[in-house]
Amino acid sequence: MDISIFQITWFVLWSVLWAVYFMLDGFVLGTGFMSTFIAKGDTEKRVLINAVGPVWDGNEVWLLTAGGATFAAFPTTYALMFSNLYSALILLLFALIVRGVSFEFRGKLDGVIWKSLWDKAILVSSFLPALLFGVAFGNIFKGIPMRNDFTSLQFSYDGSLIGLLNPYGLVTGVLFVLLFAVHGSLYIALKTVGELSDRAAAMANKIWPALLVVAVVFLAYTWPATKLYNNYMDVPVLLIIPVIAVVSLLLVKVFAGKNEIGKAFIFSCLTILFVVFTGVTGLFPNMIPSSIDPASNLTIFNSSSSLLTLKIMTVVAAICVPTVICYKIWVYRIFRGRVTSEEVLGNSDAY
Repeated sequence: MDISIFQITWFVLWSVLWAVYFMLDGFVLGTGFMSTFIAKGDTEKRVLINAVGPVWDGNEVWLLTAGGATFAAFPTTYALMFSNLYSALILLLFALIVRGVSFEFRGKLDGVIWKSLWDKAILVSSFLPALLFGVAFGNIFKGIPMRNDFTSLQFSYDGSLIGLLNPYGLVTGVLFVLLFAVHGSLYIALKTVGELSDRAAAMANKIWPALLVVAVVFLAYTWPATKLYNNYMDVPVLLIIPVIAVVSLLLVKVFAGKNEIGKAFIFSCLTILFVVFTGVTGLFPNMIPSSIDPASNLTIFNSSSSLLTLKIMTVVAAICVPTVICYKIWVYRIFRGRVTSEEVLGNSDAY
């Protein structure tokens, strides 16, 4: 069987893993940095932490799987991504570690200073990954200043951490932050009751116009800054992907405005999924394009593992991915109820 079939299959799966991760951890990140603006008092902050407490670590599985899939299916891409973007990825990793520690340590002592310290840590460690993920993907869409000699396996990178903070990367970063802010606010509204839920729903409605403006800027800026639209011009039927993303974004506002939070949250999920799909569809067949020399582009064809490796991975994925999906469905079903202040105050095991 042609190896290209497996290469394309793993590119699709790689894309799905990242999209699902952003959809799931997006509301946790959004809840983390929006809690400062929505929650009033210690009890409400505890409510928000307990709303994401049973699921946040499970959502990280998708990040680990996406990273693992990159390592196993496209090892050259993984190597250059982690060497070229080392500083940004280490900063991202530290932020994710601090977030998990903050959830666990905040409630260990009752001191005001202690809790205030961890509240700030939750804010920063939730905001920073949202921004950095957007900046990273924005730079991948734009192209990274690198040169690759695939014959001698000599690679050079002409960029820096500061260089990643270019206008297009920052626009993409702000887009991710606002997507997750709305997503997290809707999740809070969906998982809480009373005034806390109402404030979260109102916050989602307030942020949405800013999200719309940045989304329009992102779509417009993508034309001169990247080559993502080439695939859509070559195969116009693919335009259904960004169209679904735009329609979903508009329906978030429609249903949030009607206070139909469940439907608004579903379309927020679809918005994030199809925003990611829009980017990676335009990227195909590239994994990391070079902004210096198109001949140095890392593609699914010149950076993938062997046919045998891809075959074995496909069998493993066919078994493990459905298992993980079933587990996640079970977890979300078990913890589908709303979190109340009475429940948190009366449960010694709560965060």
